[in-house]
Amino acid sequence: MSIFRADRKFERFEDVKPDFLKKQGIKLLLCDLDNTLRLHSEKEPAEELAKWIKECKKAGIKIVVISNNGRKKMMQKFCEPIDVPCVWWAKKPMSTKLTGAMDKYKFRPEETAMLGDKWSTDVLAAKFAKIRSYKVEHRKKIV
Repeated sequence: MSIFRADRKFERFEDVKPDFLKKQGIKLLLCDLDNTLRLHSEKEPAEELAKWIKECKKAGIKIVVISNNGRKKMMQKFCEPIDVPCVWWAKKPMSTKLTGAMDKYKFRPEETAMLGDKWSTDVLAAKFAKIRSYKVEHRKKIV
């Protein structure tokens, strides 16, 4: 498969069900933040995000936010209420922060996937880290 193509595409993060992840053997899901889990303008986690995180955790899937966003305090403030660790200034598509998270939380590449909205950062970083890549559509406000 091409390094420019995600292993699987979804419309929204909510479509990535914990049952699907478990069947794929995924125990660690690295997630992009801006325009993947939240609209760039959102200051607090939406209810659907908190619910999805809770469902993933209940299924035994660890979620770690890995973002190119460099605003550490903003990211911590956003991720703290949903009890999810975050890595800021990841410099994707470099894979250093992805492999660092796998090492820190003791997961192997075959147990790990990256969820993001951009092939040029998220999908490529996953390919370089030799993990699965799941792409969602760029998050938009639903009216």
